[in-house]
Amino acid sequence: MATFLRILGIETSCDETAASVVVRHEDGRGEILSDVVFSQLDEHSAYGGVVPEIAARAHVEALDGLIEEALARANVSLDEIDAVAATSGPGLIGGLIVGLMTAKAIARAAGKPLMAINHLEGHALTARLTDGLSFPYLMLLVSGGHTQLVLVRGVGEYERWGTTIDDALGEAFDKTAKLLGLPYPGGPAVEKAALKGNPDRFSLPRPLVGEARLDFSFSGLKTAVRQAATEIAPLSEQDIADICASFQKAVSRTLRDRIGRGLARFKQEFAHLDVDRALVVAGGVAANQEIRRTLQALCIENGFRFIAPPPRLCTDNAAMIAWAGLERMAEDLPTDGMDVAPRSRWPLDKDAKTLLGSGKRGAKA
Repeated sequence: MATFLRILGIETSCDETAASVVVRHEDGRGEILSDVVFSQLDEHSAYGGVVPEIAARAHVEALDGLIEEALARANVSLDEIDAVAATSGPGLIGGLIVGLMTAKAIARAAGKPLMAINHLEGHALTARLTDGLSFPYLMLLVSGGHTQLVLVRGVGEYERWGTTIDDALGEAFDKTAKLLGLPYPGGPAVEKAALKGNPDRFSLPRPLVGEARLDFSFSGLKTAVRQAATEIAPLSEQDIADICASFQKAVSRTLRDRIGRGLARFKQEFAHLDVDRALVVAGGVAANQEIRRTLQALCIENGFRFIAPPPRLCTDNAAMIAWAGLERMAEDLPTDGMDVAPRSRWPLDKDAKTLLGSGKRGAKA
């Protein structure tokens, strides 16, 4: 079947450098022709977190080669690309500059349209690439930088129903791991340790559970972990495992309450329509098996489909950026000019109230 559109995607918002070529066929079906990701994990692990300056330099060194590899794997030339899509925000400004400036140069040299993509929109639309999901649906984004519950009504139409009022969930995992002396990245380390732990040993708080609002809070949980660890220091390997298991249980129970209320709201809001009820989970934390089991059970109880794209498409990648560009072009949404600027802060729902503060760079989330 002839292709409708073919886009080169570029992602450099944090510590993964990525390039991808994705096709949208005439029937709306998406196909990933290439998806290349270079992880900077080794460069940042010694610091226990991402160092923006190191990340930006690594993007500069790796990006050109990754783009060449992505085009080669897809067996296409720049002349055969219909547009160039690059993450324009939110994220680390140094990395965003690298990716967006590279995309501008390619678009100008090849005479192709430029699409400046919101990184969160890439996550929001991935399930349509992988599962052909129709609108509307709910998305839970849980990553190192974001924890949001978003109603996805259509391309460019997003309503943020809940967000974190302090730490993102991925950040809470990383800080818990660092506190307990576990390696970076913290999410997988905490999950691994929890397998050998007793989840009932420590009674940790479940922030905002029971409240009607759909927001999240993880700062108090992180503080409770520190207090529990301090009280029994020095920590044995079993102590660490028990704290991790208790932390993970508290997170799962918190998400069960928060998301359960979101599913109930979705059912009420769309009770008069015949819609495909679905909860999409994206972001690095979506790889946590305990969290997945909790959300899968919750969806079954409420009559929702549980959709989690493959792990490589849950974390930062360029295929989702290319697909978001394809979706926008298919809707005839405007492309961007060469004057478009990267944005370290860029809320997906432009009408959502600011909960985390704002400044010269705009609302945080």
